[in-house]
Amino acid sequence: MQTVGKRSGSPDPKRYLWVLGLVAPSCALLPSQLVLHTGSPVFWWLGPIIVLIVIPVLDWVVGEDGNNPHDEDYERLSNDRYYRWCTYLFLPIQLIGLFVAAYMWANDELRVVDKLGLAATLGFMSGIGINAAHELGHRVERLERWLAKIALAQSGYGHFYVEHNKGHHARVATPEDPASGRLGESLWEFLPRSVIGGFRSGIRLERDRLRRRNLGWWSVHNNILQAWSMTVVLYGALLLAFGPKMLPYLLLQAVLAAGLLETVNYVEHYGLMRAKRPNGMWARCSPADSWNSDRLVTNIFLFHLQRHSDHHANPGRRYQTLRSSREAPQLPAGYASMILLAAIPPLWRHVMDPRVLAHYDGDISRANIAPRKRGRILAAHGGPAPA
Repeated sequence: MQTVGKRSGSPDPKRYLWVLGLVAPSCALLPSQLVLHTGSPVFWWLGPIIVLIVIPVLDWVVGEDGNNPHDEDYERLSNDRYYRWCTYLFLPIQLIGLFVAAYMWANDELRVVDKLGLAATLGFMSGIGINAAHELGHRVERLERWLAKIALAQSGYGHFYVEHNKGHHARVATPEDPASGRLGESLWEFLPRSVIGGFRSGIRLERDRLRRRNLGWWSVHNNILQAWSMTVVLYGALLLAFGPKMLPYLLLQAVLAAGLLETVNYVEHYGLMRAKRPNGMWARCSPADSWNSDRLVTNIFLFHLQRHSDHHANPGRRYQTLRSSREAPQLPAGYASMILLAAIPPLWRHVMDPRVLAHYDGDISRANIAPRKRGRILAAHGGPAPA
């Protein structure tokens, strides 16, 4: 892979910035204190404010990252446990914030609109928690795999543990992948397709894995049931501790977390499709099959999720070793900005469709096109008529 960036004196110039990734779960703890000291209820909405306003502005001000790890530093960085603790610590902070929020949801001191704001903040932070689970779930260490399932408990999205690793990574940037956005498909069309398709795929993949091991669905070795059981235990503990009044807000934050995750999925692979080999099989995933953005602030906030091409080409790499590649198609802004753009389909298509076309050198037939719109899109861009 061809990489960018200059050699620096340190293997990782961002080393001490990674702890800023813990700002995300800490946001669940901050609203009450900010409201107390400022008197402004807007801070109940701190999560959306940071993700949708503060980070996009900082991305624009700070600009590109531009630093890549070098091959000779790979083993040293991979084995440095400091980076693991930056993700491990995400979990206790996230769970403490959830219990604090549940306490406030259960009491009558807050207005409904303030509780909704707090639920939105928890939802955005839980969605970023799924990203921490994503990093941990790719590891071979047993502890980190269990931590990934714990991180998914708040969102109730435990099937992601199976579907992402065994489904999405195998089918990414193909029409068979529910988590790959298609050219001409709006975010609002994509979300139900991805949520339902990912759920079904995860169930099917885990059922088949258990069957190969001569185990039934209700086995204690079922990864999905393990993850879902953690959600049941967590939600049950919250109900026992705080009562049912907080339940609507707890469920709302889970829905928002899943929506944020799936929106990022939409951004990451929109319109991209892997080439096929002469035998008709899909070619190995390459850096050209994911949208990248190397904005420094979002890189830190999302543990290098924006270096998505290298992640798919080399899923075993830990976040601190991921590289930016010139082969990867580039987004015009960071992921935090792009999820805002994705929410407005005409604006999204105005910005992204020309980039998909340029990525394929004007041959739009090479893109992953929404089936219902294929004929119209091909005709509009002079492509061959659909078969």
